[in-house]
Amino acid sequence: MSTSKPNSIDSEYGADAAVHGVPTLNRENTTHVENLYEEGTLDPVYEAKTRMLNAAIMDIGMGKYQYLLFVVAGFGWFADSVWPLITGLILAPVIAEFHFSGPFLSLAANVGLLVGAVFWGLGCDIWGRRWSFNITLLIAGVFGLAAGGSPNFVTLASLVAALGTGVGGNMPVDSAVFLDFVPASHQYLLTVMSVFWSLGQLLVSLLAWPFIANFSCALNAPTCSRSENMGWRYLLFTLGAMTLVLWAVRFFVFELLESPRFLVGVGKDEEAVQVIRRIAEINGGKTDLTVEELRSVGVMGKGKKGEGEGATSRNLLTETSAYTAEHVKALFATKKMAWSTSLLISLWGIIGLASTLYNSFLPYLLASRGAKFGDATLNITYRNQVILSLIGVPAAFLAGWAVEVPVIGRKGTLAISSGLTGVFLFASTTARSSNALLGWNCGYVFNSNIMYGVLYAISPEIFPAKDRGTGNGLVSTATRVFGVIAPIIALYADLTTAVPVYIAGALVIMAGGVALLLPYEPRGKASM
Repeated sequence: MSTSKPNSIDSEYGADAAVHGVPTLNRENTTHVENLYEEGTLDPVYEAKTRMLNAAIMDIGMGKYQYLLFVVAGFGWFADSVWPLITGLILAPVIAEFHFSGPFLSLAANVGLLVGAVFWGLGCDIWGRRWSFNITLLIAGVFGLAAGGSPNFVTLASLVAALGTGVGGNMPVDSAVFLDFVPASHQYLLTVMSVFWSLGQLLVSLLAWPFIANFSCALNAPTCSRSENMGWRYLLFTLGAMTLVLWAVRFFVFELLESPRFLVGVGKDEEAVQVIRRIAEINGGKTDLTVEELRSVGVMGKGKKGEGEGATSRNLLTETSAYTAEHVKALFATKKMAWSTSLLISLWGIIGLASTLYNSFLPYLLASRGAKFGDATLNITYRNQVILSLIGVPAAFLAGWAVEVPVIGRKGTLAISSGLTGVFLFASTTARSSNALLGWNCGYVFNSNIMYGVLYAISPEIFPAKDRGTGNGLVSTATRVFGVIAPIIALYADLTTAVPVYIAGALVIMAGGVALLLPYEPRGKASM
């Protein structure tokens, strides 16, 4: 096809919209945005096309489509908050009814989360973002609803593991989807999106408080029948139904477009331009990006030689879409990229071990310490959980502001919040009353929510879009692997002592030091 002949999609806007020859990449509104990577890190054809997409999205600006996407992608953060917390919130009444060792429930949940992170994270770089984005919430809702009817521990653990396979894919996929559509000037919103994580914590705690406090067997009751212990079931039924409603909004109400960066990566330039123009239409504007402009720098994929005058055929993603190992290799393609990927995997693993070890057993810890302090009731335990959840909401907005502060940026915010999280964990061991323990935990929750908000954003910002799902899958896998290890540690540790807290605190402080070693700082730079 000659480059002088308008493509079918270009005909809608007229032949005069096509840009021939080597395109100018420094469009208005993008001259002040630096690229994240040094020259030679990415394939030059992919890099050139990505710059054009970035420029087009910046020209369109932040509008209706991106704000709606912010909300529906936030459903993934909500689910990732609600369902992993469930095992800790229902632990006491479930143990009373089924009589098993508590850490086994957390182990089952984390095995499911691990499988979901691997499957959906790596998969969305193969078959695209749309199916993964829509199916993960459906799986979580269906199996979460079913778990409420569990007649025994084996059934409950199996269903919790199954719902985890859906939940585990939410963060890797949803962060990739959002970042693929948001202008570079608004990438910080990926950090602010953690507000949905905090709201999920708050909602599940507000629901658990009346359900479990009023419809559960008394602590240390000699017997506990199903009819006396319906609270945790009511909680699972409610959250499962809510998750299905969120899935329905995503699937039936919101028009999710395929990632244009994914599309150019598999040689579908025309579809990528259609997506960009659809975004512009939804936002009430237009774009001058054309198929000919994208193809003028080269063509990705096999069998595309000769489609443009002077175009070079690049076998960049056709094979990698079939063989996920190539996506993994791309994340270690240069020394700097390999160092960055390795540090991110380490960060997620360290924080995953620390937070799972502590968070999974926090309600149990509050209850057991309350017994020691003489005020152990389910009402006080879940009241405290609500207070802790409420603390996380302002933390999300503070994180969104802090990552844009010069000098501090993403790495500094992550390091500071990690260090403070560890400090408050250590301080909690000095508590001599339930109120003192609650106070120290408020400091812990506030800083850990900032830490997680930045961690969930900096990783997808650093990974290139063509391998972002795989990168997100790798780091999520790391945190899930150590999430599986955490309950195993708890099986052999005395949860009535401060040992798990000391371990968690030391690990989180170490993670803060690792964050400072990251070679890339995404603040002020366009994600590629």
